[in-house]
Amino acid sequence: IGATTLDEYRKHVEKDAALARRFQPIFVAEPTVEDTVSILRGLKDKYEQHHGVRITDSALVAAVTLSNRYITDRFLPDKAIDHMDEACAMIRTEMDSMPQELDELTRKVLRLEIEETALAKEKDDASKRRLDTLRKELAESRETAKGIKLHWEKEKASVQKTRKLREEIDATRIEMDKAERVYDLNKVAELRHGKLPQMEEELKRLENKGREQTTLFKEEVSEEEIAEVVSKWSGVPVTRLVEGEKEKLLRLEDVLHERVIGQHEAVTLVTEAILRARSGIKDPRRPVGSFLFLGPTGVGKTELAKALAETLFDTEAAMVRIDMSEYMEKHSVSRLIGAPPGYVGYDEGGQLTEAVRRKPYAVILFDEIEKAHPDVFNVLLQVLDDGRITDSQGRTVDFKNTIIIMTSNLGSRFLLEGVTGDTIPESVRESVMMELRKSFRPEFLNRIDETILFKPLTLEEITSIVDLLLADLNKRLADRRVTVTLDKKAKDWAAEKGYDPVFGARPLKRFLQRNIETKLARALIIGEVGEGAHVAFTVQDDGLVLVREKPATRN
Repeated sequence: IGATTLDEYRKHVEKDAALARRFQPIFVAEPTVEDTVSILRGLKDKYEQHHGVRITDSALVAAVTLSNRYITDRFLPDKAIDHMDEACAMIRTEMDSMPQELDELTRKVLRLEIEETALAKEKDDASKRRLDTLRKELAESRETAKGIKLHWEKEKASVQKTRKLREEIDATRIEMDKAERVYDLNKVAELRHGKLPQMEEELKRLENKGREQTTLFKEEVSEEEIAEVVSKWSGVPVTRLVEGEKEKLLRLEDVLHERVIGQHEAVTLVTEAILRARSGIKDPRRPVGSFLFLGPTGVGKTELAKALAETLFDTEAAMVRIDMSEYMEKHSVSRLIGAPPGYVGYDEGGQLTEAVRRKPYAVILFDEIEKAHPDVFNVLLQVLDDGRITDSQGRTVDFKNTIIIMTSNLGSRFLLEGVTGDTIPESVRESVMMELRKSFRPEFLNRIDETILFKPLTLEEITSIVDLLLADLNKRLADRRVTVTLDKKAKDWAAEKGYDPVFGARPLKRFLQRNIETKLARALIIGEVGEGAHVAFTVQDDGLVLVREKPATRN
């Protein structure tokens, strides 16, 4: 019996007709999800025996369904078995390690003992009072740790007894099989109807007792452990939402509003897509969301993508950014999915496909898409519709857990001319969509979830952006312990001088660089402002003036 893959068979066996004729080829297809669940149920006892843990049936089903959905580069039942194996190993490691509660208490006792030794050498009254308090705390901690340790050792002994009994049951079954093969029917009857039922009854009793008592560690592999393993493998958060993450998701809209000023509709639509995805009700065959952001320059299109990446993944680096101005020629499409065979760079893979293979759960930003050649968008059709793309090496790359954001300045002249308040008039929206249809094909536009229009920023919104830019400057100055503030008059003046509805918030950024950062840099270099200083800016004679509120303190 030989086993090989289709590719290897074609490469090595099929070439040699004489060798191929010696074998009867049997094609073994990948089992279905239902078949794989049955396979895992058959293997369950072996893995429970090997790891000394219990595996729930829901964990088996989760191992199959989650691996089938999130691990695309391997096949069933192999990947599901590996997930089950890893989850069992994780629980077994936790069982053999000291419980977290006891570990923390042991460290606390050690820290208090070191502190006690140090305070015992001191003679002043404050140290003596602290020493008395500390000794009481130390005695309590030792007592608690002792109680938990006794409980843990008792639980551990019970688990080891159960594990030993499982091993004996397994050995008895093997012995019974051997006796059946040699027709020792007396022994088979003795084992099957005498010894084995007694041992199984004892095991059931011990397991029930353990279920009622065990509190310090888990002995059971559940869906949660499987989901944790799948998350580690795929980089996609499939674990149940813990309280902290629920809070984070429910506050997502507010957090994005703090960073992206004045674009209520855009923030709301993006937040709704994320909530659908993390609650598990999105279409599993499509990306989390695909958005086309349209609006003038400098109004927060790219900033919203960055804010989303930072809020969801705690870093802006989780965003895959593709600058579409680099794809102006027709042939440059090969850079996205990789060069075809025979061309330079075939082995290197594509910019887009490789980035998503490494980070399957990410925000993908296609910046300034109207600058790219129209043929580039043909590649994105399958990504937007089916959440998949095949790279130049023939590998299928999964985009089902990505958020796709495209930005463009198309139609911005209509938005600049026609929008005055907080809402975008229907006539302006229609004009922008007409412009959009001239540049992009219907089959491309039809696959995008939401086309979001960004309105020009007002003077009040620019004033709010001054605070954001100031907070960013203070973050950069944090290592020098220097803080910068602007009074209300200075903020209003800066907003007015840096306000240009055509160019958005970028002129304000340049204005603050010239009038605040340059003056502050000069003051830092000549020593006017030192570490720990608080610097304020105010308006005098139609210009910003630096005022040092607190003298520099040097360490």
